[in-house]
Amino acid sequence: MGSFSIWHWLIVLVIVMLVFGTKKLRNMGADLGGAVKGFKEGMKEGAAAGTEKSASEAEPGKVGQTIDVKPEEKSRV
Repeated sequence: MGSFSIWHWLIVLVIVMLVFGTKKLRNMGADLGGAVKGFKEGMKEGAAAGTEKSASEAEPGKVGQTIDVKPEEKSRV
């Protein structure tokens, strides 16, 4: 009872194509592919930036780095 045959999947595919249409499905596929591609590129850039030390870590006065002016003791929970 738990497994579906190929005929079940074909019927589901036909119903989905009738409801959404092939053009909308193609557009959704292109959008999803673009999102995955962008995510992968972002992960590569993040990994590259995380492995090498940036100049802002070496120079505390560099623009864009946040400096804690009033340090407080952080408690562990």
